[in-house]
Amino acid sequence: MHEKKIFLKEQEMPRKWYNLAADLPTPLLPPLGPDGKPITPDMLSTVFPMNLIEQEMSSNRWIDIPTEILEILYRWRPAPLRRAVYLEQYLKTPAKIYYKDESVSPAGSHKPNTAVAQAWYNKQFGIKKLTTETGAGQWGSALSFACCLLGLECKVFMVRVSFDQKPLRKAMMMTWGGKCVASPSPETEIGRKILKEMPNTPGSLGIAISEAIEEAVADKTGKTRYSLGSVLNHVLLHQTIIGLEAKKQLELVKEKKVDVVIGCAGGGSNFAGLAFPFVNDKIHGKKIDIIAVEPSACPKMTRGIFTYDFGDCAGMTPLLAMYSLGHGFIPAPIHAGGLRYHGMAPLVSQTIVEGLVTPRAYDQVKCYESAILWAKTEGAICAPETSHAIACAIDEAKKAKDEGKEKVILFNYSGHGLMDLMGYEKFLTGQLQPYSLSDGELNDSIAKMKDLPKAKACKTGKW
Repeated sequence: MHEKKIFLKEQEMPRKWYNLAADLPTPLLPPLGPDGKPITPDMLSTVFPMNLIEQEMSSNRWIDIPTEILEILYRWRPAPLRRAVYLEQYLKTPAKIYYKDESVSPAGSHKPNTAVAQAWYNKQFGIKKLTTETGAGQWGSALSFACCLLGLECKVFMVRVSFDQKPLRKAMMMTWGGKCVASPSPETEIGRKILKEMPNTPGSLGIAISEAIEEAVADKTGKTRYSLGSVLNHVLLHQTIIGLEAKKQLELVKEKKVDVVIGCAGGGSNFAGLAFPFVNDKIHGKKIDIIAVEPSACPKMTRGIFTYDFGDCAGMTPLLAMYSLGHGFIPAPIHAGGLRYHGMAPLVSQTIVEGLVTPRAYDQVKCYESAILWAKTEGAICAPETSHAIACAIDEAKKAKDEGKEKVILFNYSGHGLMDLMGYEKFLTGQLQPYSLSDGELNDSIAKMKDLPKAKACKTGKW
């Protein structure tokens, strides 16, 4: 009999987060300010509390998880590692497919792993209110949940197309005391400007980020800060508890080697959370295929360029060296709202430059087909974002069958899809069509970055 659920005891949960920045073969290029010079910590202090800025810029390999944060994480962690034996049987593959089930958190995704940490550090710094953006609503729900537990006020700017597509996400945020508004909104200067220029815009994460930052910085009391659900180093750091748990769980079932590690990637947090501990193994000689999967509608890793770019549409963030489609890019309104971000986390971007990670893009129809197969075999209904990882896992399992190889495949089941059934309904009734970003749209968006500083793609050439 195959072990279908592998659990850790609470005392076995990791007590430290892993910081990949300590082991990168080629260091990250520094974030730049408006003058093109590297930023200093104090330049971020109106946006983030200093204790998180220290984590953002840290080169320490291991960072202790405070006891108070662990006590909150115990509500759902350690999360189970599961084996997809029913999918394996359907595919008749010799591969073993494991997945880290992050859907068991109260908010239904991996996002609370960093939401709790960020809310706790902000409270320690004396902050009273957090502002943020959200795409599909997973991050907004998670931060509302975390702020509720820690007694902070929370305001969420939700990308308009997702606000309309997923009204129950707003209800989740309100249940935990969060305030959710559609972005672009009339509540900020940048929101009003964009609504005037593009009254029917579906919105974007870049716009929502600008609104959230503007509101945080505008608080003259200094008691409001901005919180980001992906992209930044400290966010990815907090998520590494996923991969660290997974490694312990694989050891329990005597799996000595992982052949393929997969995660969907919007800004990079759930992918990095699972993959970075395995990237460390690859740096130190293990042979592992590590795949980051994105939608063909928003292909920054597979078709974008490695460059310095802003994290938001208004240019309020520092310039980051990353794969990007351009901070003004407005993606198509696909249902995988959490993957509709124009850029990729600098840490993830550097692993791609180095050759440690391979990006792959999938069309939304292929992803929904994979999600339906998953539901009919494994039983669960996954988030549209997660379906990208499942589609890739299926392809890799079929490849193992064709090659006649017994491989171990691991992917991150980043969230459930119970708030995303409108997308399933549209797919099942034939209303969703294949969509890929056109060359014209891609070239127009990239051309708008021509005056930004160039980022040199530095690598060792070992991979």
